[in-house]
Amino acid sequence: MLKASAPGEPTARTTPLLSVVIPIYNEQEALPLTVERLRPILDGLDVTYEVVGIDDGSTDATPVLMQKIRQDWPEFRIVRFARNSGHQAALTAGIHRAFGDYVVSIDADLQDPPEKIPEMLGLAREQSLDIVYGVRGDRGTDTSFKRHTAGAYYWLMRKLVGKRMPNQAGDYRLLSRAAVNALKAMPEHQPVYRLLVPWLGFPSGEVVYVREERVAGSTHYPLSKMLRLALDSVTNFSAAPLRLATWLGLFSFAVCLVLGVYTAIEYALGNTVPGWSSLFIGMLFIGAVQLICVGLLGEYVGRIYSAVQARPAYFIGYDSAEEQAGPGAEKLSDCVG
Repeated sequence: MLKASAPGEPTARTTPLLSVVIPIYNEQEALPLTVERLRPILDGLDVTYEVVGIDDGSTDATPVLMQKIRQDWPEFRIVRFARNSGHQAALTAGIHRAFGDYVVSIDADLQDPPEKIPEMLGLAREQSLDIVYGVRGDRGTDTSFKRHTAGAYYWLMRKLVGKRMPNQAGDYRLLSRAAVNALKAMPEHQPVYRLLVPWLGFPSGEVVYVREERVAGSTHYPLSKMLRLALDSVTNFSAAPLRLATWLGLFSFAVCLVLGVYTAIEYALGNTVPGWSSLFIGMLFIGAVQLICVGLLGEYVGRIYSAVQARPAYFIGYDSAEEQAGPGAEKLSDCVG
């Protein structure tokens, strides 16, 4: 296992062996079921642990439920955003603020079974691994559309990033403290951990599981967010779209050159007839290519602009760990750029 340290790393006295990070947004129906299933598993591990629930600005009864859970479960820690910032931001906050030597991230909908956590931890400790991916061996509970779009996403990402990205591996994974510190040191403004974690190249393993149906509530990842994730994945990790714009420009130039030669030949033969069809089609084609190229360039320029602004991805409104530590304890950072 790789070794790494970072400034401000928790001391051995306060460091649990395992942290379980759960991004939570409007999960008043699913959260009690998740806790009921997760707690016996963690208690049975016979290791020190904490559960970091990241409240991503929930607007239902989730914050109240989290406080009630904490009263009965001291290992349950609440981190609350000042406003909704998104799943990846919540995941970032959990990873950055977790204290454990090992950090597991899992969603609150129980589609990823928490029963695999002991297997992940055991594999990491036995084989000295820094990363253990939860790989979906069966997505039969997903719709046909979801399975096909997910398959297309992973195929495209493996083409862009390389085969080091596990197929069908989402955000259910275990990270060692070395891997966490490496992620914290990276200046990613919009991290996509499905690609960023494999990019580290740390020793890794896999645990295969069957993806289950959502235990309650409705999905918080509609098509629009899936498309956003795909766009973030491509633009954060590859310049391929810019190269695509270049190839489209070269292709349009070649087509125009052929049409120019054809027009010159027809003019020389006296076969030209005044008309608008060819001109209209040509203008549409050139205009479409130009708009695509400008759009791709604009997407990258927009990301550069966002990075230059350096606005925090989230603001922490409350962390029960600071409350428990007392007024004299050092305050954790309340935002991340």
